[in-house]
Amino acid sequence: MHMNGVRPPGGRRRDPRAIVRAASSDRALETMAAEVRAGLLRRPLRELPCKYFYDERGSALFERITELPEYYPTRTETQILAAHAADIVEAVAARELAELGSGSGRKIRFFLDAMRRRSRLESVVLLEIAEAYLHESVAQLQADYPEARVRGVVGDFVHDLPALGRSGGGRLLLFLAGTVGNLHPDALPAFFGRAACTLAPGDGFLVGVDLVKDPARLHAAYNDAAGVTAEFNRNILRVLNARLSGDLRPADFEHVAFYDPERQWIEMRLRARRPVRAWLRLAGLELRLSAGEEIRTELSCKYTRETFERRLAGSGLVIERWLTDPERLFACVLLRRT
Repeated sequence: MHMNGVRPPGGRRRDPRAIVRAASSDRALETMAAEVRAGLLRRPLRELPCKYFYDERGSALFERITELPEYYPTRTETQILAAHAADIVEAVAARELAELGSGSGRKIRFFLDAMRRRSRLESVVLLEIAEAYLHESVAQLQADYPEARVRGVVGDFVHDLPALGRSGGGRLLLFLAGTVGNLHPDALPAFFGRAACTLAPGDGFLVGVDLVKDPARLHAAYNDAAGVTAEFNRNILRVLNARLSGDLRPADFEHVAFYDPERQWIEMRLRARRPVRAWLRLAGLELRLSAGEEIRTELSCKYTRETFERRLAGSGLVIERWLTDPERLFACVLLRRT
């Protein structure tokens, strides 16, 4: 699960010139229909891209998840960043902050404030798939950091990294909240290679990484007692209904989350409580499920330093700093472009 920071309040003045759309965003509905159709027809396990959790309700539910006692990643990463953000800014000599999965909340401000104190804050660029959220983030940062040029790119961090533009040096790229874990491990080398292409030699890429730990702690984090994660998981069905003209009923599905120790990842799934027949009209799909059949909605991969470093091979990125909390629950990893 991801999303960085907190949803900004409305009411900020928007500068439409500060927002550009990556090429893929103009085909967003067409892409969604194709991805959802392909995923739900996949065998032996149907699946949905986890990026479609995040409509307004999904984002609000995730913010509630980050505050749950069982959910350690957000507060742990925040503690690491509070302690080390200024040193990271100094090490990279950062002049520009770029973030994947835009945020205007507490985490990004550790870096912006450190850059401001050093009179180095020149520009901020945010890449975010949710356009309304991006407008609010850009407007709030424009108001709070008027000395910086703030711009946003509507796009998908998997496909649209080139839309960040080439770095002129002094770029610090952020990818926080453990979102890297939502990518399949086999996709990481190519992703890191694309990220490296947006950086100049010496630039930094800070990645939040959830670490391998006691499976009981992982299970609790994804199966909270209040049932918020279950509602978040089922919300993806509401998103499909709204965007693809569907008639799926969330009550027909139960939340399933478990840790696979061999693959070192959490899987979230939706399991049909009863036989399901539903239409997703804009995807051209009639969905039929038997009782007990499952749809995978998210992978959340956990890493050790060794398994993470293995995925950097050939990318042009190397680990410079591996920063963890005292319990070694989470790491913030500073990568440098060689």
